[in-house]
Amino acid sequence: MSTSPAPDALLGPADIRELAAVLGVRPTKQRGQNFVIDANTVRRIVRTAEVRPDDVVVEVGPGLGSLTLALLETADRVTAVEIDDVLAGALPATIAARMPERVERFALVHSDAMRVTELPGPAPTALVANLPYNVAVPVLLHMLETFPSIERTLVMVQAEVADRLAAGPGSKVYGVPSVKANWYAEVKRAGAIGRKVFWPAPNVDSGLVSLVRRTEPIRTTASRREVFAVVDAAFAQRRKTLRAALAGWAGSAARAEEALVAAGVSPQARGEALTVEEFARIAEAAPDRETSADSPPPRRKDSE
Repeated sequence: MSTSPAPDALLGPADIRELAAVLGVRPTKQRGQNFVIDANTVRRIVRTAEVRPDDVVVEVGPGLGSLTLALLETADRVTAVEIDDVLAGALPATIAARMPERVERFALVHSDAMRVTELPGPAPTALVANLPYNVAVPVLLHMLETFPSIERTLVMVQAEVADRLAAGPGSKVYGVPSVKANWYAEVKRAGAIGRKVFWPAPNVDSGLVSLVRRTEPIRTTASRREVFAVVDAAFAQRRKTLRAALAGWAGSAARAEEALVAAGVSPQARGEALTVEEFARIAEAAPDRETSADSPPPRRKDSE
């Protein structure tokens, strides 16, 4: 006997509004809540994410469960991380009502995704999420750092954020998110999402971003923290040359120039022209690195 979910298991516009009314849920701008109300869209996201029957998927911000149900149709297991008290309380019942045969393959973590350091069950192999616009980049980078078992990621974010994440050196929108995402993965735009598939409809366009974990990490003796410190400094004053922008990081403009020359990077270049590998080389050439590596600086927010 087949255990595949019923065709009408996914949530449609009427289902979403009814569920929200019953729960007394009103999407809030504070948490960037825009619920997907189109079953074709969530199935498209699952296809684009290349979710496989053996995947253990982690989803951040499941909301009312639109994408969660679509993921459960295909994946072996789905773990959803939800910060909202009401939504977290209601989601297990929604799964049980619409996909009872998949209940044991679903787990809920009621927490802020930025504070999650472990997940129940097998290690996740994929991250698929409709990320709230206001926290998309820090949440994405936190999950990639915390769960190295995640091989493939597909996130739906504001189109502008998608462009930044997928940008390459030389692009006007290339910056901190671009470099830090590229530290972990090969990043590319994977499609656009219209406004009408959301409730409420946002006043911005959305885009899909695909991140495939590097099979070989960036070759460097510098730590992630050391490399990211250089990235943060370079883009904090992105209009300045690296010699000037990295003066605070190195201790002086002269010492910054020495590190840049040692790394094979022009002191007159700007951060927007550098690859993640070049940032790593600069980190390796940091003045007094032997002592600074023993007491690394406080961790900065990856979205800065």
